[in-house]
Amino acid sequence: MPCEIMLNLPLGVDVYPQIDVVRARRETPGCTKVVHFNNAGASLTPTPVSQAVHEYLRCEELTGGYEAESLRAEQIDRFYQNAARLLNCQRDEVAFVESATRAWDMAFYSLQFAPGDRIITGHSEYASNYIAFLQTARKTGAIIDVIPNDERGQISVERLQSAITEKTKLIAITHVPTNGGLVNPAAEIGRIAKAARVLYLVDACQSVGQMPIDVEQIKCDILSCTGRKFLRGPRGTGILYMERSLVQRVEPVFLDLHAADWVERDHYTVRSDARRFETWECNYANKVGLSQAIDYALDWGLESIWARVSELASTLRNRLLEVPGIEVHDIGETKCGIVTFSHSNVGSGHIAEELSKLSINVSTSTPFGTRIDMDERGLSAIVRASVHYYNFEDEIEYFIQSLQKVVQP
Repeated sequence: MPCEIMLNLPLGVDVYPQIDVVRARRETPGCTKVVHFNNAGASLTPTPVSQAVHEYLRCEELTGGYEAESLRAEQIDRFYQNAARLLNCQRDEVAFVESATRAWDMAFYSLQFAPGDRIITGHSEYASNYIAFLQTARKTGAIIDVIPNDERGQISVERLQSAITEKTKLIAITHVPTNGGLVNPAAEIGRIAKAARVLYLVDACQSVGQMPIDVEQIKCDILSCTGRKFLRGPRGTGILYMERSLVQRVEPVFLDLHAADWVERDHYTVRSDARRFETWECNYANKVGLSQAIDYALDWGLESIWARVSELASTLRNRLLEVPGIEVHDIGETKCGIVTFSHSNVGSGHIAEELSKLSINVSTSTPFGTRIDMDERGLSAIVRASVHYYNFEDEIEYFIQSLQKVVQP
């Protein structure tokens, strides 16, 4: 059984100097039930995060929703401090939203585009983002410039720089695409955007939590991320970062009595910080849970998490290459914890279904999520296995043995 894999190393063994994997698994009850290689979908929640959510809900149950908010005001407010530490920004530059997509949308749709304005993006841009580009282009006459990849498979920095004109209004990239293991050169692009005085929006949905993210280093104006993936927070949580001076210049597409004050019968004022992108009503239990998840990740250390994830993913890629008929589809100079592959004769959907029967969680990627990239590479469906620091090397071996059984003639 997969749950026995965690017993192959004695309790107290510290596999990595910075990551006590046994402790991480002990604090992740799901590790006893499944081999979870679907962290790019939603990670297994650690006990401290689940407890924070449950305790807040219990407080609501016993005292009332408004009363719990008042009693736990300091705990709720701690989210902003933690999010600022996570991204290396100021607390007035972050907002809590219900998903990464909503965070991205709240920022993007608040920007103003005119006919001929150009939006620069890449081949691996996520579907929700690209649909927003298409809708905006249809409504405003803006133009989408898709930058090709370089010979390593990542967005071509040189081609991007040469594509910037006086009509370029926005550069928007996905840092780690949903498929392909790729880490796009976000900081290099940021330096170009800053020099050209072009707004820079980064979708960091798949990167925050598995690697250090520093908005000062990336030099982005806007960044969005989710809680449920590598941060290991609750579903239905996300973070929006917007640089302080830009916050003052951008009014959200809709406002409520949290985002603005109704100061006179015919006049309102918008609040001065990034919380203008929030709404009055939100899931406070999940907000507390996401704050705890950030604390938890920072306690392990993002550098240590990144080292562990990178090594596990590299091991998995190498082992996959030993399986007859398997092709690994990961690209880019820097690769992350997302590992993608397919088999020459067995469909990716079938592989995922059969692995699930063996208590192994993976997912599949199709053009539904990244149409340009997958069309360009001639891919219709691939298996996505995404590891995290709490995974064991023995789980990789179990995965490979199971995969061999699934794809054998």
